[in-house]
Amino acid sequence: MKSFKFKVIFYICLFTFAIFLGLVKPAKADDYTKAVIGHVVTQKVTGGNIDSSKLMEQELEKLAHKYAIDMISVLQVYLPAVLDGIAADLRMKADEKYKCELLKDTANACNWSY
Repeated sequence: MKSFKFKVIFYICLFTFAIFLGLVKPAKADDYTKAVIGHVVTQKVTGGNIDSSKLMEQELEKLAHKYAIDMISVLQVYLPAVLDGIAADLRMKADEKYKCELLKDTANACNWSY
């Protein structure tokens, strides 16, 4: 008898949990925009005071943050190629400097100095 009651309670809890998971939706990206627009419209209709410059500042900060994150991702992809180019330039300059030092007192000496 206890086993049957336990099974019934277990299945009721499982069913309730499954319904709860079905009704709960994750927040979507456009929910923020809808909430801000809804708040602004509500404040305008009710005659509330809304600081539009502060709102614009926050929106611009949000966009700047988004693009900064995107920029970091792009840099992360292309940084090895950029660093390889810089390393190649440094090797070339070091090589030229070494060769000029070797040819310093000869007829083939370099005309520039580092």
